[in-house]
Parts: sequence; structure tokens; C-alpha cells
Amino acid sequence: MSSSSKSGYKNVPPPPGSKAGNAYTRFIPREELQDFAAWAPDSFGGERPSPLGAEPDAGPPTEADWQAQVAAARQGGYQDGYRDGLAALEGFKQSFAAQATAQVGQLVQSLDQAFDTLEAQMARAVADTAVQLARQVLRSELQAQPELVAKVATEAVNAVLLSARQITLQVHPLDLPLVADGAAELLAARGTRLIADPMVERGGCRVESDLGAVDARIASRWAQAAAALGSDVPWAAEAAE
Repeated sequence: MSSSSKSGYKNVPPPPGSKAGNAYTRFIPREELQDFAAWAPDSFGGERPSPLGAEPDAGPPTEADWQAQVAAARQGGYQDGYRDGLAALEGFKQSFAAQATAQVGQLVQSLDQAFDTLEAQMARAVADTAVQLARQVLRSELQAQPELVAKVATEAVNAVLLSARQITLQVHPLDLPLVADGAAELLAARGTRLIADPMVERGGCRVESDLGAVDARIASRWAQAAAALGSDVPWAAEAAE
């Protein structure tokens, strides 16, 4: 039997004014207890007791703790720096690649322009060389076969319209007998008058009529042929060489 039963007190509040109130005030049921801390005689003036279940204060950090924090900070700084370095390196690589690509593009374009210019110069040089060789060959042919002037005169007279009148054929004095002998039939059929003109270079001729003229002189024919080959080498230049 509990002490409350022995003393005759029940675990209920007594009526107001009852003497049992003092006994009740000295007894606290367990279910009414909340958080509490144990007390010892040396607690006065000392450290305050910690609540039940609380971790005790660890105290100030030790040298090992500081070293661990410094090492962790160094590791974090290294990782941040490494990451930032990789990002900067990647940005530099992209910038360098873009710059190099632009420079290579400009270089290729410049080379293309230079090659185009060189190709044009080479083509012109080849054309000029071919024209000069052709001029030498033609001069040699005119000297070796002066009678070719009769063929030139025939072609020039045939180029005049059939309805043309008052036709005259002008040739170099030394070519006059060659043309008169080689183109006699054509000259008679067209009623062409043959005239010696020292201003006409050997190998060429000039035809005039009431309907126009045909310039078959060597210099004129040469200029047309050279222009067709993209060259402007004159015929008379060979005479000064």
C-alpha cells in the first residue's frame, strides 16, 4: 500500500481550507514533471548543468582542428582555381581558334588573289611570247616567199562588194610585179587599178573603192591577230630589234 493510502490522503486536491493542503504541496506526481536537471551540492557558483541528452561543450578548437580547416580551405581554393583555370583555358582555346581561322582565311584569300594575278601575268607573258614567235615566222615567210603578197591582194579585192566601182589596189613597189603576175585575172575581172605605194609595207596591200576600203596592210592585220590572242605586241617593234 502506498504512503498516500497509509496517511489517508488521496492523489487529489483537498478542499479549500483543508489541512491536507500542505501535504499535497510537498508531493508532485511524475506525469506532471517536465524537463529537469540534476542538482549536486557543488553546482552553486560552478558551471550550469546541461539539459539531459545535450552534448557537452567541445571547447575552443585545437591546433589539429585549425590545421584541418586550413587544409580544407587550401583544397577548396585549389579546386576553385583549377576549375577557373580550365574555364579560362577553354575560352582561350576558342578565342585562339577563331583568330587563327580568321587569319588563315585572310591568308588563303590573299593567296588566291596573288595566284589569280600571277596566272594572268603568266598568260599574258605566254601570249606575248607566242605572238613574238609568230611575228618572226611571218617575217621569215614573207622574205622567203614574197609571192604570197599576190594571195593577200586577191583576198583583199574579193572582200570588196561586187557592186563596188573605181577599185584601186595599193602595194609596195617591189611587190607590184608579183601581184600583177599572181592576181592578173582577178584584177582584170574586177576592173581593179594596180598602184605602187612605198608607204605600204611589203607583204600587205590596201584596197579602196566607192563603197569603202579594205586595209590589208601587214601592221593592221597583225594588230587584229595579236588582239585575238590577248596581246598588244606591235608589228613594227621587230624592225627596231
